[in-house]
Amino acid sequence: MKILFLGGTGTISTTCSRLAIARGYEVTLLNRSRRETIAGARTIVADINDPKIGDALAGLQWDVVVDFIAYDVEAIEQRLRLFRGRTGQYLFISTTSAYQRPLVHHLITESTPLVNPYWDYSQKKIVAEDRLMRAYREESFPITIVRPSLTYGDDFVPLVLNSRNQGYTALARFRAGKPIVVPGDGLSLWTITHNSDFAKALVGLLGHPAAIGHAFHITSDEVLTWNQIFQFTAAAAGVSDPKLVHIASDFIIACYPETVGTLLGDKSHSAVFDNTKVKRLVPDFVATTRFRDGIAQTVRWFDADSKRQTIDEVVDRRWDRLITAYERGLEAARRECSA
Repeated sequence: MKILFLGGTGTISTTCSRLAIARGYEVTLLNRSRRETIAGARTIVADINDPKIGDALAGLQWDVVVDFIAYDVEAIEQRLRLFRGRTGQYLFISTTSAYQRPLVHHLITESTPLVNPYWDYSQKKIVAEDRLMRAYREESFPITIVRPSLTYGDDFVPLVLNSRNQGYTALARFRAGKPIVVPGDGLSLWTITHNSDFAKALVGLLGHPAAIGHAFHITSDEVLTWNQIFQFTAAAAGVSDPKLVHIASDFIIACYPETVGTLLGDKSHSAVFDNTKVKRLVPDFVATTRFRDGIAQTVRWFDADSKRQTIDEVVDRRWDRLITAYERGLEAARRECSA
């Protein structure tokens, strides 16, 4: 089976690429950089957004195109022009943050409505999904939609408000005995998925005829509170008694309005997923990496090379300012209410 990965070298896509290669598939990566390669994969060095990208793909066809890059409906229109009649399956990576916020039922299935009034990122993914479903209905364009939840690997520490590209920032705070912000009371439920588990299900959907025209989310079945997630992360960093500061999402957003999407549009709500649909098509899919084990592996990855242990000073200072503002407000509330 010939597979084209648009991207293919990110936190999620690298593991999917490697598993597809291990299963004997012929994998091609379309990537802008010559440096970002994966053993066993062919690489087309090109920018998918280049107006001349059609020249780089001229005469080529694939059984499956997996798109980790498309973000909005404009990108989808371009993909439709590029891949009509040239692939047996176009698999679009969307997001579980497209699901209804706030939820009206605790268990999320693929039939949960797609509506997120808080996050522009999610709204654009919803519109992109709608366009793909229309292409499937009107012209039989062979789409499959996959929605990951918060998915991590060796280089990503998946904590709320942590730096995405400098994940060691939170680990450094734990180890320095500095407080860490947990939105709300830390008791909402969340599902975090290791990229090796995600890859099992995604690769199982590649070329699967029953997946055409359908959407699937792929997540772990392990459900933890945010308090547990932070505590497991601290323990992996060698800290047994982390200083967790619980701050309401509204307070955080008042200080940093740009967090409204990731909080009210996603992580301040519980997220528990029913994976029955994907398991029906990929019966050997079982998420086997517990978070406490996966995050321990992540910490070992950071500890293995001091060059990886960089700190996002902007994020670090924001945490300090946020905690200071909260503590001042808390003290003012005590004075006011005790008067």
